[in-house]
Order: sequence, then structure tokens, then C-alpha cells
Amino acid sequence: MDFELRAAREKLEREQRERKAKAKAKLEKERKAKAEAARQRDAIEAVHRTRRIDAASALLQAEQQMEENLLIGKGVVFSRILEASLCEGYGDKIKLPPSCFSELSEQGALDKGPMYFRLSKVDNHASSGSDISGHTPGRTYSGVLEFTASEGYVELPPHVWNNLFLGDRPDVPLVDVCYVSLLKGTYAKLQSEDTSFFDVPNHKAVLETTLRRHATLSQGDIITVNHGELVYRLRVLDLKPAASVSVLETDIQVDIEGVYSDSNGNKNQYTLIPLVLGKSESGTVEEGKFNYYKFSIEDNMREEVASGTANLEVRIEVDSCDGDTNVYVSRHPLVFPTPHLHEWSSHEMGSKRLILNQRDPSMVAGTYSIGVFGFKGLTRYSISVVLNNNNVHKVGEQANSSYQTDMDSSECRNCRHLISNRTLMLHEAYCIRHNVLCQHDGCGIVLKKEEAENHAHCTKCGRGLSQGEMEKHMKVFHEPIHCSCGIMLEKEDMVQHQTSQCPLRLIACRFCGDMVQAGSLAVDARDRLRGLSEHESICGSRTAPCDSCGRSVMLKEMDIHVIAVHQKS
Repeated sequence: MDFELRAAREKLEREQRERKAKAKAKLEKERKAKAEAARQRDAIEAVHRTRRIDAASALLQAEQQMEENLLIGKGVVFSRILEASLCEGYGDKIKLPPSCFSELSEQGALDKGPMYFRLSKVDNHASSGSDISGHTPGRTYSGVLEFTASEGYVELPPHVWNNLFLGDRPDVPLVDVCYVSLLKGTYAKLQSEDTSFFDVPNHKAVLETTLRRHATLSQGDIITVNHGELVYRLRVLDLKPAASVSVLETDIQVDIEGVYSDSNGNKNQYTLIPLVLGKSESGTVEEGKFNYYKFSIEDNMREEVASGTANLEVRIEVDSCDGDTNVYVSRHPLVFPTPHLHEWSSHEMGSKRLILNQRDPSMVAGTYSIGVFGFKGLTRYSISVVLNNNNVHKVGEQANSSYQTDMDSSECRNCRHLISNRTLMLHEAYCIRHNVLCQHDGCGIVLKKEEAENHAHCTKCGRGLSQGEMEKHMKVFHEPIHCSCGIMLEKEDMVQHQTSQCPLRLIACRFCGDMVQAGSLAVDARDRLRGLSEHESICGSRTAPCDSCGRSVMLKEMDIHVIAVHQKS
């Protein structure tokens, strides 16, 4: 009996424990289910909350962007993402599609004056910060040239393209074009890539010609300045009153600082090395290459040369007999003389002496350039410019000497020189034994008999030369040369052609001061009578206020206006 009771009790206790365990497990399961439901509910609420925040942030950003566009565009909101393409042209004026013109005109942008645009490179990986110069990479500003681009495209000139993409060529160059309003610039500080830019005469006038093609300037941008065949690069360091300004219809003060270091290592090929009078400089020049030097003539030196008491001599001492050079000298504004554009030249073999004296009408005070051209091989040389004093006799001595020469001299039968009668017989005896007179028509050079065999005359021009100089003479003076305008001439004719006839010749414009291509004859007959070139006829059509009356007058009519209206000569 006790055994049965004990078994029943154990069974009852076991059943109670199992029921308790099941109840506990059920409670734990319900608790976990409630916890999971609460977690899922919190996660769903968090997602909805994030979406609401993102939507609110996007709405706020859109409103801020709209307000910013309204502010920078002064009520005109225009922003397009277009694919960029490179086009030919100068300056910073871009081409937009016709639909942009319709959208801008509907908002009255044409009534607000010149239109300016902020161009931003669309690149998700690009940094939005600025560099140390304050320039934002992948962003620049521009004006507009015309609305003739294809739909969906914006055409960028090289200046805008290079500053926007920094030399890169993306697969799909997308650009965000946004209409903006810019303040007129009052001050700009630029920095040249190399010192040779300061050798350009009136370089500020040259820079003004370049800026005339621009509508905007942006801090950090690179400006390309063309001067004849030369190309200079200047970086915009500082602008006032803002980091990006308009340069249209405004007077802007420009300061140009020294050189900056270009990461690409690009340096101008042409550099003028200064020469000190009387001091020699050494150098080497390869065949077909130029080395350039410069020196200055002061007013007192010009007076000495003009009076005949001194002459200016350019000396080239060649250290190697294997190579040879030619020397060309020019006066600024022709900065870099060439074989076809120069005022003085020397083509002798070996060392050279080029004398600039009072008989040269081009001798004036100013800066001069020397071009040493490598004609043959690698030539080592030393160059110097020396002011030599001439031996000036007294007036009485000159008159006495002249009188005696006229009265007591006779002509030598061999060399045809006037010789004193007292020594005529001795001179003729010596002269006939050792000297011979060249019988070539128009030559008349007296040569030593041992040199006569080496003396020859050019078959084309008749110039007397040694046999060793004949090859160089034929190559320099008689080898046909192609001009860029298409004509082919020999050297002397080419010099005359490129000096006064070639439409591609460089001239100093009397209105802008820049070295520009002359072009063909002016279209206007009055301008042709005034001797204006095609460029000067167009450049002189710009107006400027008269200093006396303030009236706007064309630059080419200013002299007539001053004489006719203000009676000033």
C-alpha cells in the first residue's frame, strides 16, 4: 500500500513539473515573440523616420538651391547638365543649344545685360573643397558667344576646357551649366609661368588684347596669352571684389608678379639672356636652333654712335671649327629675330663682327635682341657687345691730309688705289709682284696672288667669296624658302616680303600695342589711304572718350577729332 501511494505521489509531482516547464516555456516563447514584434515595429518606424528626414532634407536642399539660384542669378533660375565638346576659339565664351536661349529669354535674362554661367564638372568622386589659391577644382565661369550648339551639348573653347577638366579627357564629359550674376572686377593679380613674358614690349597692352576676348576671370584659372608665334601662360592669383568677376565694360587694375612653378614643367622655348656691354657670355647652340640675348642702348650711347665718335660692335668668337653660326639682330618690338625678320645680320664663316654705326637709321635708344642661329653642327661660342671709340682727327689735320692726297697722289696701275707720288714706284713694284686685281665685272677686289685661286663669284648674284664660303652662301641666300602664306622666294626677297608685303607678317598695332598679323588690305578706302592694315582698321573702330570733351570717338578718328574740334596739332 505504501509503495502505491509513493508511486502515485511521484507521478503527480512529475506531472506538475512537466506542466510548470511547459507553462514556463510558453511564457518565454510569448515574451520572445513580443520582443521580436517590438523590434520589427521599431525598425519599421526607424525606416519611416529616416525616409521622412531624407524627404525633408531633400526638400530643404531643393529650397536652398532654388534660393541660391535666385540669389546668384538675380531672379533667373537656369541650370542644365549638358555634355561638353571642344570647339575652336579664343577667350572664355561658350556655345549653348537654342533651347537654353528660349528658357533664359522667358525669364528676362536678356534684359539683365551680359549673361554669365558657372560651369561645374559633374563627377561624383570630385572633391568639393578649394585648393590653396581659393580655386574650386572642376569649376570655372564663362560668358556666352551664341546659341547654336546641338541640343544636349555645350561647346567649350580651349581656355574653358583646360581650366575645367585640368588636362583630363573624361569618357562622358558632363557639365552643370548654371546662370549667375557676377560683379564687375576692379583688380586682378596675375603670375607668369616664366620670366620671358616680361621681355615682351608693352606686355600689359598684349595682356589687354587677350582679356578683351574674355567675359570673366576666375581665381586659380590659367590664361593663355598669344604674342605672335609665342604662347605664355598666366595664373590668376587674386581678384577683387570677388573670386570670380566680370571683365566686360569695366576698368580693371592688373598687377603681374614673377614666375610660378608649373607642375607639368612647361617652359617657354624663347628666353632672352641679358648681356652687359663689354662683358662676354659663353654658350652652345645646336644646328637649326636659336639662342637669344638682349642688350640696351641708352640715350648717351645713342648720341655717341650718331655723332660718329663710337660704334657698337656685336662680336661672336667661335671656339670650335666644326660648327658654324649666323647672327641676327633686331630692335624691339621685334623681340626674337629670325632669318627672315631682322634688321642686321652676319653670315660669315667662323667668328663674326657685326658693327652698328651712325649710318644705320634704325639705331635708336632702346632694347635690342640678338639671335645666334646654329647653322652647322654643335657650336661653342662666346658673345659680347662692345662700344668702340673711333679715332677722330682734328679738323685742320683732316683738311691738310685731304689737300695733300688730292695734290700729290696718283693711281696705282695694278690696284687702282691713290698712292703718294713719292712712293708710287716702290708701291707698284711690290703690288705687281704680290697682288692681283679681280677682273670680274663690278668686283675690283685686290687679292694676294696666293688667295686669287680661292676667290670665286656667285653665279646668281655675283658676290665675291672664297671657295669655302660658297656652299653656305648658296644655302643661305639662294635656297628657295616657303612662306606661311604660300609664296616661295629666296632669302633677300623673302626678307622684303615678310617685312612689308606678307599678310601673315607681325606688326605692332598702333591702337592696342600688340604684335598681330597685319592681314590683307583694309576694307575701308579711307583706312587704306591712312596706311592702316586690316587688323588696325578693325581695332581702331573701338571707341574711347576724348580727353578734352569726353565724347566717345573711334580710336582711328581721334587724331582728326582733336585737330578739327579742339584745334590742337
